[in-house]
Amino acid sequence: MAETDRVPAGVDPSVPSVARMYDYYLGGRDHFPADRVAAEKMIELGRRMGNDARQIARANRAFLGRAVRTIAESGVRQFIDIGAGLPTQDNVHQVARRHVHGSRVVYVDNDPVVLAHARALLAREPDVVALAGDLRDPDAILDDPLVARHLDLSEPYAVLMVAVLHFVPDDAEAAAITAAIRARFRPGCHLVLSHLYAGDATDDETEAGRQVYASTTAGGLARRGLGQISGYFTDLELLGPGVVPVADWAADAPKDGTYDLVRPGILGGVGRA
Repeated sequence: MAETDRVPAGVDPSVPSVARMYDYYLGGRDHFPADRVAAEKMIELGRRMGNDARQIARANRAFLGRAVRTIAESGVRQFIDIGAGLPTQDNVHQVARRHVHGSRVVYVDNDPVVLAHARALLAREPDVVALAGDLRDPDAILDDPLVARHLDLSEPYAVLMVAVLHFVPDDAEAAAITAAIRARFRPGCHLVLSHLYAGDATDDETEAGRQVYASTTAGGLARRGLGQISGYFTDLELLGPGVVPVADWAADAPKDGTYDLVRPGILGGVGRA
C-alpha cells in the first residue's frame, strides 16, 4: 500500500494491523511502514527460534485452501470466514467454487482496511459478502441480518477461524468463543481452525512475541499448547490427521503419522459435527 494512498476513515497507519502484517508475510502490498516494522520484528524472532515466519504464513494459507476444498468436496456450500484478512490469491470463495456449485461465502473482519478492500473486490460477486464483525461475539455474527439473507444456517455450513483465535489472549474467552460456535452447529457443519503453537519456545521468546503484538490493533497474542488447541474441537469429529502443524494437514494424512510438535509454529485442524 503506497504511503500516498488515502487512508480509510478510522484507520491509524501508525498502529500495526495484524491483517496487514499477515499480508506482508505473504508477500502482499497492502501494508504501511508500521506494519512492516512490526512484521520484521516477528520474522527476526522466528529466525532466532529456527522458524521462517513467511514460510509458516504460506503454509497456513495453503492449509486454508486444502480445508475448504475438503469441505466443499463433501457437498457443503456455505462458508463463514471470521478474521478473513486482506484478499489474496485462492480466497475461500474461489477455492470452494472450483469444487462445489453454488458456494456462498461471508467474509468477516473488524479491520476497516480489510473491509474496504473486500467490498471493492467483491462488488460484482453476488454469492459473496463482507461483514463487519468481531470474533469475540460469534452469536452476533451468526445472527446478523446480512448472514441470514445470504446463508441458510438450517443447512450445513463451515466456520473458518484461521490464524485468528490466538489474538484473544484470555484462555477462558477463547474457549467460550469456540464453544458458542459449536453450540450453533447442526450435523454436517464444520470448524476450520489454526492457532499459534507454543512448542518449545522459552518464556522470553513467548514474551517477545507478545510485546510486538501488544502494540498492534489486536492488542495481544497467545501461544497455546496442543491440548488447548485440540479442546476447541470438543464433540466434533476431527478429519484427517487431527490437530497437526498446518503444513502436514491433509484429509488423507495418517492419524498416526509423525509430526513435529516440538518447534513453535501453527497447528490446524478441521472438525465436523
